[in-house]
Amino acid sequence: MEKKRRKGRTKAVTEDVHSKYEKILRASIKVFAQNGFHRSKISQIAKEAGIADGTIYLYFKNKDDILIKIFEDRLEKNLAELKSKLEKIEDPYEQLKFFISHHLALFDTNRGLIEVLTVELRMSNKFMKEYVPQRFGEYLNLLSGIIRRGKDKGIFRPDVMPGVAKRVIYGALDGILVYLILAPKPKYDLNTCVDQITSIMVSGLLKK
Repeated sequence: MEKKRRKGRTKAVTEDVHSKYEKILRASIKVFAQNGFHRSKISQIAKEAGIADGTIYLYFKNKDDILIKIFEDRLEKNLAELKSKLEKIEDPYEQLKFFISHHLALFDTNRGLIEVLTVELRMSNKFMKEYVPQRFGEYLNLLSGIIRRGKDKGIFRPDVMPGVAKRVIYGALDGILVYLILAPKPKYDLNTCVDQITSIMVSGLLKK
């Protein structure tokens, strides 16, 4: 009986820790998106999360650490979802189109998060100089995997280098998201951007 009680208490503590961790991440996304990374304060994040300032330091070293954890956590979740859905698509062309669509659709579902990950992330010197991009590398490797499969099936050009192509495609996606965030009145809607990027990229990849 005592063993069950201890197990129950441990589970409750674990859930509470996860809950506070997630609260801090969500609050940070909102505060960073509203105020900008450099103008945001730990006290503002704590207030938004409904916790004491000191509690944040139990989970994160500083503001830069929070920003990096937002990037890692959200990218990891996005990776899991993308892998699961891409496995159900056989055609490399359709896989590429889905990857592009999925990436840009995040702007519609969580603009604040995308603003933090595309604009505010660059404001952190620690991230730009010290972060080891393991998760980001995995994300880009999904793209290079799609391109390799397209080459193996004789759909994409044999001379295309997956390592270069994945960065070109991601760069285009990143550029469009920055445009959608910063433009007061974007000329193009999300669906148009998806179609255009897919068309431009695939026309360059297709074997003639």
